[in-house]
Amino acid sequence: MKIERIHHVAYRCKDAKETVEWYVKHLNMNFVLAIAEDQVPSTKAPDPYMHVFLDAGQGNVLAFFELPNSPAMGRDENTPEWVQHIAFKVDSVETLEATKARLEAAGIPVVGVTDHTIFKSIYFFDPNGHRVELAADVGTPDMYGKLDAVKWDMLNEWAQTKRAPKHAAWMHEKEFHALD
Repeated sequence: MKIERIHHVAYRCKDAKETVEWYVKHLNMNFVLAIAEDQVPSTKAPDPYMHVFLDAGQGNVLAFFELPNSPAMGRDENTPEWVQHIAFKVDSVETLEATKARLEAAGIPVVGVTDHTIFKSIYFFDPNGHRVELAADVGTPDMYGKLDAVKWDMLNEWAQTKRAPKHAAWMHEKEFHALD
């Protein structure tokens, strides 16, 4: 078996309507589908839900569940909030910068533009507290080749030491030296 692509990624939301409207307004996603039931089809559990689907481009779908009978949603307090996120690719750094300005004008705090050398990113939170990243690729074939050549060495070294291998430290030199 070989996976063809992600069919959809689903997260929980506080309010389905607010969530759909936010992604349509701020990330220009199309609202493509809503499914609602009073019981869960897979488990048959009595648990009403609204399941909404948004077009994230090129066949990628972002979905959310609103669960009114469940306790209020939280987040994994043992994981830093920067770890769990969903990243969307945009076409250029110019689009990234324009989107950052538009989000900030709408009162949405944005971190970045962060330089990862092979891509640049901005980060912000949706109304449910999910971290969202927008990324614009800027890497060269040589850069991707260097990273490909060391990926297994890095993973194996990490597995042994649990310390960051330095094979690709060049990726964030500009970002970290900006602090000097």
